Amino acid sequence: MTDARPDLPADLEWIRAAPEGDRGPGPWIEYAFGPDDAVHLRETGAPDRVVTTTRAKWEAFVLGVRAGEFDHFAEGH
Repeated sequence: MTDARPDLPADLEWIRAAPEGDRGPGPWIEYAFGPDDAVHLRETGAPDRVVTTTRAKWEAFVLGVRAGEFDHFAEGH
């Protein structure tokens, strides 16, 4: 996958958030930790559209997911 965003660090290591064992094309969400506490998010189907947030906000989001705060957005809820 090529990165079409020259404003982002070229050495970002994108981590794919996909169901365990699923290697299909997705679309999946990917995230990467950048310098200066930046966290970048993108969708595999549109890798040039990147959302950037702070590490503190990312950690608060992850804690909210773990606590079930977003379960109502999931299918079947």
